[in-house]
Amino acid sequence: MKWVGRVWMAVLWSVVILCGALGKEEDYVKYKDPKQPVGARVEDLLGRMTLEEKIGQMVQIERLSATPDIMKDYKIGSLLSGGGSVPLPQATAADWVNMINNFQKGSLSSRLGIPMIYGIDAVHGHNNVYNATIFPHNVGLGATRDPDLLRRIGDATALEIRATGIPYTFAPCIAVCRDPRWGRCYESYSEDPKVVQEMTEIIPGLQGEIPNGLRKGVPHVIGKNKVAACAKHFVGDGGTTKGINENNTVIDMHGLLSIHMPAYSDSIIKGVSTVMVSYSSWNDKKMHANHELITGFLKGTLKFKGFVISDWQGIDRITSPSHSNYTYSVLAGVQAGIDMIMLPFNHTEFIDDLTYLVKNKFIAMDRIDDAVSRILLIKFNLGLFESPLADLSLVNELGSQAHRDLAREAVRKSLVLLKNGKSANESLLPLPKKASKILVAGSHADNLGYQCGGWTIGWQGFSGNNGTRGTTILGAINATVDKDTEVVYLENPDSEYLKSNHFDYAIVAVGEHPYTETAGDSDTLTMADPGPDTIKNVCGAVKCVVIIISGRPIVMEPYLSGIDALVAAWLPGSEGQGVADVLFGDYGFTGQLPRTWFRTVDQLPMSVGDSHYDPLFPFGFGLTTKSVVTRSVSAGVDRRPYGAVAVIFLLVGLYFQGKFLA
Repeated sequence: MKWVGRVWMAVLWSVVILCGALGKEEDYVKYKDPKQPVGARVEDLLGRMTLEEKIGQMVQIERLSATPDIMKDYKIGSLLSGGGSVPLPQATAADWVNMINNFQKGSLSSRLGIPMIYGIDAVHGHNNVYNATIFPHNVGLGATRDPDLLRRIGDATALEIRATGIPYTFAPCIAVCRDPRWGRCYESYSEDPKVVQEMTEIIPGLQGEIPNGLRKGVPHVIGKNKVAACAKHFVGDGGTTKGINENNTVIDMHGLLSIHMPAYSDSIIKGVSTVMVSYSSWNDKKMHANHELITGFLKGTLKFKGFVISDWQGIDRITSPSHSNYTYSVLAGVQAGIDMIMLPFNHTEFIDDLTYLVKNKFIAMDRIDDAVSRILLIKFNLGLFESPLADLSLVNELGSQAHRDLAREAVRKSLVLLKNGKSANESLLPLPKKASKILVAGSHADNLGYQCGGWTIGWQGFSGNNGTRGTTILGAINATVDKDTEVVYLENPDSEYLKSNHFDYAIVAVGEHPYTETAGDSDTLTMADPGPDTIKNVCGAVKCVVIIISGRPIVMEPYLSGIDALVAAWLPGSEGQGVADVLFGDYGFTGQLPRTWFRTVDQLPMSVGDSHYDPLFPFGFGLTTKSVVTRSVSAGVDRRPYGAVAVIFLLVGLYFQGKFLA
């Protein structure tokens, strides 16, 4: 009977093995398997989700409204920092990482463990974060006409964003600003759609190049050093009547497609992950409720596969007054094709309203599934399911010297020389480094906040030199001139002082104070006081170069004749040394106007090609100078004397050749 026992034992072991195999199959979860195609993972996860979990993924709230328990209990899909919203004053990269990981742990503790995605407005570098590199605003980058520079800036910015544990930026802004009265004009690369298209090269910098084998137009993010980008604001935000922010863009479909749409096509081809909708209207139709353009054109014609996100309280503003019929706003925004809603505070109200609309069949489940599938696609692309928690491995990238050197290069290339000498034979620039005594004047010469502009540390920017780390124009001048040159700084010297002192030349930095969005809308486009008086007093007594720190062209014609040299420096950011590099001839001026410089505001709107085009300086204008010194390696450019060495070797070779032939 021993054989009977052996048979039973074999049967028993077979059952145990079979049960173990079945157990392993039951434990296997396809969406958690990184070897599976992303599409299969999205489909598997979506099939496991309840309506509550799906709607949670469509919610983005401000970090101030969140706790780890809220992230878990409401299955919140995304968090953001609004402008100036930080863990604590002068927070370090580690402070950011720890805060974000704390929220993420709440998300991971939910039933399905779907990680949240954290977004931030890193629009000219990682500009909310203390000690980050602040690059020139987009209007200055448009003046460079250098797409490769934009790609490198995207790469550096992505590293600094990831250093703080954030995988998603609401950038780039690809608006085509057609009227400088708009308070967001500095966020636009140019009035010319072709220039804006070229500048979308920042997207491969942020997200990584499209990998081999992946067709163009598919959203992608390559590796842990890259971030998801966001093309904004769809569409026509730069074409509103009189440049009024969030207003109405009156233009036919041909004009919309030829001026405001081309950069979106380029961005999608380059694999941009998300698109943000504009507050503005198109021919009186709110963009946040525009099904024809969001679902029909963006998702249909352009075949955009990433997710569409609203702007801050964007669906609230579908109605006037804002939030006056919120259930309708939720219905209109989601039906238009918006996938993620930047609420950013009232998540329970939104969740309740959207749940009601779906359960009562005002919104089809297919629309919800489309939205959530797109959001999950980007989260899988970012590797959030494999690496949801950030570490401290990149903290030294924040404000690194390499990135500051890159920003300094960008400043140099962004400067546009508008005038150089009162006649062709008496140019003032480049300035001599060696002089007896020089004057630096103007409200913007020693103010880091002013030269960075809005969207810096705080939403509306800051004033002074303590908001973050960087080099002011005055600091750059002091570091550049000869050690024996006396530099005198007076913000607004009076005429008596100027008469009683002899200066070889003066540098005057004036312009606009920082502003953001509607706060920057202006009918007058004048420089801030006491700028006009400073120009009059200084340039009336001393040879002067005037540097304009502004987010757009401003009124300059009344002062032009009294100025020896004029430079448009835009909003150069933290690396003011780039201004001195070009002023003193270490590098030449190469920038070209990214937008028309008007004579008077009565001419506006006026863009290149208009029938009434009569500018003070036309689009594309920019005088050039040549560098006057040989730069050392320490100045940021490798100038090894390869040519001289080659000549020496050639002469030596010829000498010995002659010897041997003899």
